[in-house]
Amino acid sequence: MNLEEYFARTGYKGSLEKQDLDTLTDIFQHHIRAVPFENLSIHCGEKITLELEHVYNKIVRRKRGGWCMENNQLLGWVLKRLGYDASFLGAYVFNPHQNAYATIMTHLLVKVVIDGKAYIVDGGFGVSYQMWQPMELVSGKDQPQAPGVFRFTEKNATWYLEKMRRKQYIPNQNFSNSDLLEKKECRKVYMFSLEPRTVEDFSFQCTYLQTSPDSLFTKKSICTLQTTDGFRALIGWTLTETTYNYKENMDLVEFVTLEDEEVEKTLQEKFNVTLDRKLVPINVKGFYTI
Repeated sequence: MNLEEYFARTGYKGSLEKQDLDTLTDIFQHHIRAVPFENLSIHCGEKITLELEHVYNKIVRRKRGGWCMENNQLLGWVLKRLGYDASFLGAYVFNPHQNAYATIMTHLLVKVVIDGKAYIVDGGFGVSYQMWQPMELVSGKDQPQAPGVFRFTEKNATWYLEKMRRKQYIPNQNFSNSDLLEKKECRKVYMFSLEPRTVEDFSFQCTYLQTSPDSLFTKKSICTLQTTDGFRALIGWTLTETTYNYKENMDLVEFVTLEDEEVEKTLQEKFNVTLDRKLVPINVKGFYTI
C-alpha cells in the first residue's frame, strides 16, 4: 500500500507537504469524485471485510467504491500517513421512515484537528447528504456548501448533523412522488459523540449490515458518486443524476429506469465501476432518499 497509488486512483496532484485545511479539502474532494459510495459487493456475492489491506486493494487497485467503513477508513489512513491529526468517530444514522436515530452505531467518520480546530471529514455517506468540504466542529453554525447548508448542533456532549436542501425540479413527473425523493427541506442525518473509535468497533456492524434482512443495505443495491456539479446514483434499476443549483435555489433531479442489460454498462460509464461478479439489483421500498 502506498500513497502514490492512492493518489493516482483519485487523480490528486497537489501538495503532500502541507497539512492545512485547503490541502485537506482538495484531497477530500478528489476522493469523493473518484471513489463511489456503494454496497454492490452484497448483491454480487462478495463479502465486505474491514481489513485495511483488503479495503485498499478493493478501492485503489480494483477501482471499486465502498461504504463508510471502507471509504473513511482508507481516507483516515491516507491523512494519518500525510501527518494529519486524524481519528475515527462513530455515528448513529437517522431513519426518517421511523423518525428516529438508529440504536446501533453503524457510521464511521473521521475527525481531523488543524491548528487547534476540529473538523469532520466524511467521505462515506453518498447522495445529497455527502459533504463536499470538511466541516468545522462548531455548534449552531450554518456551513453552506454546494449540496446545501449543513449544520452541527451539540447537546449534552452529543453532536447532531442536519442538512437543508434546495427545492427540486423533476422533469420526469412519473418520479415526482418517488420514495427516493426527500420530501423535507431540512433533514436530520446522524448523531455522534467525540469518543474515539477504532475500526474493530465496527466489526459486528459490518457483518450485520450485509446479512440482516432488516438492513437497508440488503434491501437496496446502491452506487453513488459525486460529480463537479452534483451527484449520480444507481439504486436498484433507477439511475438518478442531480445538478445542484441549476437555477436559483433549485436542484435538477433527473430519473431514468434501466433494463437489466443496461445496469452493468451504466456502472462502467457513469461510475467507472467494473464488477467481477454478476450484480443482482434490488430496491425494496423504504428508507433511503436522495
